This record gives sequence, C-alpha cells and structure tokens, in this order.
Amino acid sequence: MSCRVYLVRHGETEWNTIMKAQGHTDVPLSDNGRRQADYLGKRLAREKFEGLYASDLKRARETAAIISKHLQHNCLEIETLPELRELNFGRWEGMTMQDVAKFFDDDYKRWWENPVSVRTPGGETMAELAERCLGALKQIVQRHREGNVLVVSHGGPIRIIIASVLEMDLNKYWRLRMDNASLSIIDFPQWEKGILMLFNDCSHLTCSGYQK
Repeated sequence: MSCRVYLVRHGETEWNTIMKAQGHTDVPLSDNGRRQADYLGKRLAREKFEGLYASDLKRARETAAIISKHLQHNCLEIETLPELRELNFGRWEGMTMQDVAKFFDDDYKRWWENPVSVRTPGGETMAELAERCLGALKQIVQRHREGNVLVVSHGGPIRIIIASVLEMDLNKYWRLRMDNASLSIIDFPQWEKGILMLFNDCSHLTCSGYQK
C-alpha cells in the first residue's frame, strides 16, 4: 500500500484573471473560482480520504471547504498549514508581472534566471518555499502511510512538489503548467519514491459543461 496524495490548486481569484502576484496576500476566490471548486468536489465525491489539508490562505481554505461538502466522509476537519502557502513575493504582491518587469527590471531578471537562490524583494527564495512545503508534505505522507489524502495549495508549491518528485531542476519549475482548480496525483509507496500518476487535470471543468 501507499499514500496517494491528491494535489489541488485553489480555484480562480480576481487577481488570477489579471495576472497579479498574490503570494501571501489573502485574496478570496471569485464566483468563478467557487464554481470551479464545486465541480472538482463533485468529481471527487466518491473518493475516500483519510486526511484533508490546505494552505491557511483564504483561497485555499475556501476551495477545500467547498470540495469537502461533496465528500462521502465530509466530517473530516480541514487542517490548515501555513507551510503550504504560495511563494512570498514581498513587494511584488498586488502588482501585475508586467509591472514587476517594468519597475523591478534587474531584480526580476535575476529572479527569473535563478528563483531557487534569488530572493524576491522583501519575500523569499524558491529554495525556502521548497523547504517548507516539502517538509509539510513529508509529514503528511508519513502520517498517512496508507490511503488517500487531499492537499489544497497553490501553483508554486504544487509545481515544486512535482518537480522534486521528478528530480527536475527547480529553477525550471515554471515549465510545469498548473491551472486553477486542477488535480494532480502522486503515489508515495515511500517518501523517497513518489510516482506522478496524474498532472494538471481539469477534465471536471470541461466534462461538466463548465464555462468561464
């Protein structure tokens, strides 16, 4: 047996639609994001989960709460973990990436070339993000050595988790597309031997007749 981790990126926010850096800013889901979470909840309705975890930011907590209403064992308490938060973008938060490139040109170029080592102004490095989110996931996997767990987080942490499982260069994490309300699945027969089973799947949105 193994621990099967269902990784969910939170539903869409208004800032997602205009490409603003959110980071640790506590932005809620949009109406569209709530619909996305509801469709994903319906998809997962037949699954049995041993644990339900989420970033402590509102957009992730709300996504987890909407999904949990559809689950067979919806008495599961959502355990929130700040370690599952998005990258702290510091002074870039609330800015579009276009404006970041314009007003923080040198910092942005250095960060884009080497996000693992380069700190966002007033924020954190990708290495620091990897340390906290992988540490949290390891504890979850070791706690649930058998069965399914649901983890609702953000684009950055999920990309880093998947890139680490695939032994990718974490500086290239952006090559992994991660849509809002997407589902990815990793099996962990052992912590060191994760197997990617499903990646960035959004079929619950297309098959449901969902329209943005």
